[in-house]
Amino acid sequence: MSPTTTTLGRLRADGHVQRSVKAEIRDNLLARLRSGEPRFPGIVGFDDTVLPHLERALLAGHDLVLLGERGQGKTRLIRTLVGLLDEWTPVVAGCEINDHPYAPVCVRCVRLAAELGDDLPVSWKHRDDRFGEKLATPDTAVGDLIGDVDPVKVAEGRTLGDPETVHYGLVPRTNRGVFAINELPDLAERIQVSLLNVLEERDVQIRGYALRLPLDVLLVASANPEDYTNRGRIITPLKDRFGAEIRTHYPLALDAELALIRQEADFADLGGAPAEVPDHLVEIVARFTRLVRESPAVDARSGVSARFALAGAETVAAGAVRRAALTGEERAVARVCDLPAVVPSLMGKVEFEVSEEGREQEVLEHLLRRAVAETFRRTLGAADLDGLRARFESGEQVESGELVPAGELLRRVGPVPGLGRMMERLGLGGDSPGQAAAAVEFALEGLFLTRQLSKDVSDGPDGTATYRT
Repeated sequence: MSPTTTTLGRLRADGHVQRSVKAEIRDNLLARLRSGEPRFPGIVGFDDTVLPHLERALLAGHDLVLLGERGQGKTRLIRTLVGLLDEWTPVVAGCEINDHPYAPVCVRCVRLAAELGDDLPVSWKHRDDRFGEKLATPDTAVGDLIGDVDPVKVAEGRTLGDPETVHYGLVPRTNRGVFAINELPDLAERIQVSLLNVLEERDVQIRGYALRLPLDVLLVASANPEDYTNRGRIITPLKDRFGAEIRTHYPLALDAELALIRQEADFADLGGAPAEVPDHLVEIVARFTRLVRESPAVDARSGVSARFALAGAETVAAGAVRRAALTGEERAVARVCDLPAVVPSLMGKVEFEVSEEGREQEVLEHLLRRAVAETFRRTLGAADLDGLRARFESGEQVESGELVPAGELLRRVGPVPGLGRMMERLGLGGDSPGQAAAAVEFALEGLFLTRQLSKDVSDGPDGTATYRT
């Protein structure tokens, strides 16, 4: 619940101490560092690289720029900074720019403070409401960020030079909070100039008004390194005013990629019961993402977003839900047969080198097969699969596909010696037909990719695959 103090006099009697935004963040960050509490919840893979630099910048009271390619979690990281603010802060009731009752700065609040004294009305603002954000676009105007004349107030009879006719922009309205500008280099140069005073003198200038409006704000921006450092799309004085430049990156380790997918991918909102995506399939998607990111066929400057992996995992889950709906399966469990649909759905998220034009699908399909093979070697490479291989020694075949129900696939394969140990290696502790079928089909695909079985794939819409010797 918000505090109940409603007047300036009562606020002073309660012993409230005014602090700047940066002091709030510094004190709360230090408290979390000492207690071991999470400082930036939901941020994965930055613990030893990005976050130490960010913490130093915040402790130093610096405005900062996060530099990184698309899909590296810059915006997500910026939004976690709000959690370092005090939960509630007092403001002058009705103030457009969140003036502190002890030191009002706008014309209206200064007048009210002089008239009312200790009876100045106070309201409370939650930290979630102290965050402002603007995506920089070429059509962004100074009025959007800083402010402009409000024609409605002028029409009400006030003179054009009256400071109270100003309509404040996003930055002043986030006074005593955190303001973020995404894709900073996309701002026109004349708009970048309007931020110079905000960063250094901590005030704003609005048209021809004799108005000095000291602001208390932490300004954070995000940018692509290429746009920020090489192309000259940001003016040098603005660069100079940021206290810190912090580089972000894609997950450096497979474990971080896996943790990110498990945290962010949404398998529950696909209709009915949530889809089950076994760990080995999540690992395949993670390895696939990393292989695409490292491929020489892909333009490294554009990057491969973390959203690539999330969309891939959700597409696999959706394939399982679709199969369950069409075949009547009780539980939607994803299998290897759901992986091929990932390639066409994700192709638009990747920028290829010019030399690879026309081969995009072929490149992704090859990398997906590599991801499956690598996951198979790690999980079942040392497993005893003789019982499954023996099923094909007499020349029999097993047909699978994305519309083959789990029970039907298990019937076609027949009893598999060692299936329980195989499922245990894959982390499939359940006894459902869907999980058993997921393990068997993964083993069949692994045997094919390690050249111990052959596979024929039909050209039909269902992608039927026939495994044989």
